Amino acid sequence: EKTFDCNVCRQTFSQKTHLSRHMKIHSGEKPFGCDVCGQSFNRKSHLNRHLKIHTGEKPFGCDICGQRFHEKAYLDRHIKIHSGEKPFACDVCGQRFSRKAHLDRHMGSHADEKPFGCDVCRQRFTHKSALNRHMIIHTGDKPFSCEVCGQRFNQKSVLMTHVRIHTGDKPYACDFCGLRFNQKSNLNSHIKIHTGYRPFSCGICGKSFKRKSHLNLHTIIHTGEKPFGCDVCKQRFGRKSHLNRHMTIHSGEKPFQCEKCGRKFASKCRLNSHQRVHSDEKPFGCDIQCTKRFTSKSCLNSHLRIHSGEKPFVCDLCGQKFFYKANLKAHIRIHTGEKPYSCDVCGQDFRSKSHLNTHQRIHTGEKPLNCDVCGQRFSRKSHLTRHMKVHTGEKPFGCVQCSKRFTNKTDLTFHLRIHTGEKPYACDFCGKRFM
Repeated sequence: EKTFDCNVCRQTFSQKTHLSRHMKIHSGEKPFGCDVCGQSFNRKSHLNRHLKIHTGEKPFGCDICGQRFHEKAYLDRHIKIHSGEKPFACDVCGQRFSRKAHLDRHMGSHADEKPFGCDVCRQRFTHKSALNRHMIIHTGDKPFSCEVCGQRFNQKSVLMTHVRIHTGDKPYACDFCGLRFNQKSNLNSHIKIHTGYRPFSCGICGKSFKRKSHLNLHTIIHTGEKPFGCDVCKQRFGRKSHLNRHMTIHSGEKPFQCEKCGRKFASKCRLNSHQRVHSDEKPFGCDIQCTKRFTSKSCLNSHLRIHSGEKPFVCDLCGQKFFYKANLKAHIRIHTGEKPYSCDVCGQDFRSKSHLNTHQRIHTGEKPLNCDVCGQRFSRKSHLTRHMKVHTGEKPFGCVQCSKRFTNKTDLTFHLRIHTGEKPYACDFCGKRFM
């Protein structure tokens, strides 16, 4: 049988007219234009399909779930989800498939023979179409273009999945909760939430994960690998997302803003965590001893170390251990003398961002913390904690000399000087000393 090969991407066609139509993808020729938005297409059928976006026409409806589609082909494929129809069977193992393309791909698992070899990397394939698809990796060619937004792809299947973003088609439904997805892989991952199935286990600590990608990210904790480096300060990270978040420190970019108070954040997750301050939502609870609740899972995990006594973050210089990584970073600056956070008003420098935030309340007069008993407001959590002891009568700091007790450590320190006779403050004029 004669075939017609594309000399750009090596895709093969049974008819010359099909090859000619395909070549328009590479040449960029788009003779069919939309009168509404001016977008052009290389096929008349693509223009007709595009026009339905403007008209909103979805003439093909599913009788079972009511979902509607622009084209009958999409409806036919969707209906197989409800019917469970799998008309294409494997002659070797009997496994059945809803699409011919899926059967063809499956047949390669039975064939030991792989007659089609890649000249670049020597990888071999059972079908020429698979080799053609593979060659695009080396050429970097992306011959499949989205007619709506122009984004290009190296595989037609990836393009078809992408198109669902524009059409809103979500053919895959969860049998447990009814939530719908535009990709089968997303549905499979979602179902594990209901079943609790975690097939990917860490060989070092035994922790299990729903996805292989999550296991791969977790493994970096054990290996210490940090493949992503900051070009500005050379700090390295185990995840690309952590590097991206870090880069906002240098750029100062905070694109996520709270609609209630106007405060801005460098990441969406920090904004989400902050918004719970306004709603008083604390969905994460400690089940061990204290039933204390938190706005984020990370805060709960950090809190649990108080009960376990675990201090996993160790200073390499003095050996001091910490519950939190942020505390270790702030502590290391004691050794280095680094104070990277400066006040814009008075120029005073601080070792940590939290210290700077607390200091800035001196200039703004902000007192966000209030006493639930008397309503008095405070700029610092430590001041509120100390004040609460006035209402509770708690005096946790006791003198070992006379058994007198105090509500805070500062008062105890002053009191101890009565017993020791220490007078650390001297007058510069006469030399007289005071406690």
